[in-house]
Amino acid sequence: MPVVSNTSPILNLAIVNQLALLQQQFGEILIPNAVLDELKINEERPGSQSIREAISAGWIQVRQVSNEPLAQVLKQTLDKGEAEAIALSVELQANWTLLDEREGRKVAKSLGLKVTGILGVLLRAKQLGELESLQPVVDELLDKAGFRIAPNLLAQILTQ
Repeated sequence: MPVVSNTSPILNLAIVNQLALLQQQFGEILIPNAVLDELKINEERPGSQSIREAISAGWIQVRQVSNEPLAQVLKQTLDKGEAEAIALSVELQANWTLLDEREGRKVAKSLGLKVTGILGVLLRAKQLGELESLQPVVDELLDKAGFRIAPNLLAQILTQ
């Protein structure tokens, strides 16, 4: 049951030291080459060390997109990482596609993919007892990772 991720969920969770939540919830995460490029793991940036470790450990794996025509069509409206992540998800009939950007989520859903993002991962972690509280992690995402979330959605998430 493959799970494919775009850049944002991996990078932002790594920045706030919560990357392990992806492994706990999904086991293995597949990423296309464009996402690997966007993660810039060879640069010393916040989160890059834990991403390198996850790739070395093998629970984040890079996969080549074979459906290049679909990826090219998607790249007309989405960034390269999102386009390849969605194309790979379609190809592999992924159980989940991890995306945060609104437009990418809309396109993925229109192609019949099941989508979740950082907030979905955090909510599930809270429900499973892997996180004591959402507020500190969400605050860190906003402060350290520059994560953007609509205030009404944030309020809704925190009251769940």
